[in-house]
Amino acid sequence: MRAVVIARAGGPEVLEARDVEDLPAPGEGEVLVKVDAAGVNRADTVQRQGRYPAPPGASPYPGLECSGTILALGPNVPSRWAVGDQVCALLSGGGYAEKVVVPAGQLLPVPEGVSLTDAAGLPEVACTVWSTIFMTSHLYPGESFLIHGGSSGIGTFAIQIAKHLGIKVFVTAGSEEKLAACKGLGADVCINYKTEDFVARVKEETNGNGVDVILDNIGGSYLQRNLSSLGVDGRLFIIGFQGGAVTEVNLQPMLARRLTIQAAGLRNRSLDNKALIVSEVEKNVWPAVVEGKVKPVIYKTFPLSEAAEAHKLMEESSHIGKILLIP
Repeated sequence: MRAVVIARAGGPEVLEARDVEDLPAPGEGEVLVKVDAAGVNRADTVQRQGRYPAPPGASPYPGLECSGTILALGPNVPSRWAVGDQVCALLSGGGYAEKVVVPAGQLLPVPEGVSLTDAAGLPEVACTVWSTIFMTSHLYPGESFLIHGGSSGIGTFAIQIAKHLGIKVFVTAGSEEKLAACKGLGADVCINYKTEDFVARVKEETNGNGVDVILDNIGGSYLQRNLSSLGVDGRLFIIGFQGGAVTEVNLQPMLARRLTIQAAGLRNRSLDNKALIVSEVEKNVWPAVVEGKVKPVIYKTFPLSEAAEAHKLMEESSHIGKILLIP
């Protein structure tokens, strides 16, 4: 089969589409999926640089989500799944290929009204946002929510699901085009972080109180400002370190306003934990997708052979929504 191989740690040029050994038959509780499309995520670019290795036992090929058709079932796969079913899946790796083996607990049906290709842009963002902001930070209807990187794949999804659930949404992004896209998806307050102080704007829009929850992909360089932007009992959830992982911080606001800092990734969680998240997503998010309240925002698709171009686009950060690869 064809797959994208990381030839060595480095820039996008180290990604090579090659003929590789066919996959073994699916094992206990696994299914073999013919990949229709694979989502490109920032974590893939960090893996390519050699800074985010695949967990033990995972595919060596990048790709943390895909959509496709079930080709074969291993032993003891739940009876809801059958050969020929159209699915999308959360992966530990291996999406950048023609076929991938997936634990059945990480499969989702392609939602009605969403194309098989576009469905590849849903699993990673839906599972990330639901597991962090809703299952862990317990963001509730009527609260306020700041999303950094509002025009990213995660951001465009988070805006839509939060608005659907009756939450006031603040976003930061780096261009007027990106902010307009966020506003079109329902964001209430759109802040250009290049020209505005997001802390001041958040305070202004909340009568000095701050927001309830922040979803942050920046890390170190934003930590103090994020704490300053939270209200009493506020929760900061960190999912990335684009602004570095090390900083010096004044913790006083945490004590004064009972703030909580949380952080997590998806990839290294146990199979049981991932299955729980996927099941919660199907129960809580999929109905909103079927109703058309939440839609995958797809910016561009590339053939598998142009994975390097897809990574270049991801790292330029000029895209709005998701980038997909098509085998």
